[in-house]
Amino acid sequence: MKRILFVAEAVTLAQVVRLVTLARALPAGQYALHFASARFDPVVFAGAPQLTQHRIHSRSPAQVERAVAWGSRIYSRRVLSRYVDEDLRLIDRVEPDLVVGDLRWSLLVSAPLRRVPHAALINAYWSPWAVRERFPLPDHPIVKLLGERMAAEYFPRALPFVFRHFARPLDSLRGRHGLAPLGGLLELLTAGDLTLYADPPELIPTQGLPATHHFLGPVQWAPELPLPAWWEQLGGRPSVYVTLGSSGNLAALPHIVSALAQLPVDVMVATAGRVRLERPPANVFVADYLPGDLAARRASVVVCNGGSSTGYQALAEGRPVVGLPWNLDQYLAMSFMERAGTGVLLRATRARPAEVRERVVAALGGAHAAGVQRAQQAMHAHDSAERFRQLVAHVLSPSSSRSSR
Repeated sequence: MKRILFVAEAVTLAQVVRLVTLARALPAGQYALHFASARFDPVVFAGAPQLTQHRIHSRSPAQVERAVAWGSRIYSRRVLSRYVDEDLRLIDRVEPDLVVGDLRWSLLVSAPLRRVPHAALINAYWSPWAVRERFPLPDHPIVKLLGERMAAEYFPRALPFVFRHFARPLDSLRGRHGLAPLGGLLELLTAGDLTLYADPPELIPTQGLPATHHFLGPVQWAPELPLPAWWEQLGGRPSVYVTLGSSGNLAALPHIVSALAQLPVDVMVATAGRVRLERPPANVFVADYLPGDLAARRASVVVCNGGSSTGYQALAEGRPVVGLPWNLDQYLAMSFMERAGTGVLLRATRARPAEVRERVVAALGGAHAAGVQRAQQAMHAHDSAERFRQLVAHVLSPSSSRSSR
């Protein structure tokens, strides 16, 4: 059987679960499936197909969160060099016919060195070919230093230099191995023999997309968890689903929940085990984790970090999104959702609880109904599992080239 190696950089849960979901999409018994990650959470891998697991090193979520908070590089050349060495040992052991990676930058060195085709999974809002008016200003320390207005004016001019700065350690490592530089962060994130976008193309318009870049459609996942005991108490009035996931800014969460509790709604909160809400009001129902698809379906509005994971779950269920992004990935995802008329973006570090409540009231009143309806249709128009099966079969067909960048 052809061997496929999935490699996840376990910075957030999304990188792992998206690859597990794609592995599940492949026909049972047709491929030998291998999965490399820094952790193998039972809630993610329960019910997964037969995956040979390989433990690898990843920077911890806390390390990455600190780097993002300070606007510094996530990976140094030394760290990436260590990653490449580990990748090469893994590839030599597995001898895969295809490597599928999610945010594992080192594969852009290790896969070409071993001449193994590499498919990169990424969101299209990172693509150099995405049609955008501008890049949103993230919560960078320079915002506090200069103020939001001046930082917003400076940011577009600085962005090309910033993106080259972030890509330089990997480009340096590629040069050491005789590989061409990629140039910038967007080019790095979307590089591979195959680039797979986990989005509906209707939500992220592109122009001049290379032939090796393909939209899969949304890659959706929800944990198979028992519903909490309070679930059956819901249903008498509208519900609001609140979660900031594994990477949102938690500082304002208790205040936002308290503000929403003043509305004639039930508030469902999933904390991802990151915070404890002491003595919540009677109409606030809390769990560490909830099946996101069922929670979004039960809700009338979803309040989240604006990232694609929960945001796309909400849109698939026809629910508007009030997004509170913190890092650039979340800002990018939510900016496209807002542009599509599916919700509203509020800066996580500046949004007042009363403002969040006002936006939720507007969403409950149908402020985003037309955009949400269009987005829901787009979400269901694409079968990411079937598209992935087709692309894998094509790449591994005898006539397909095994060349690598």
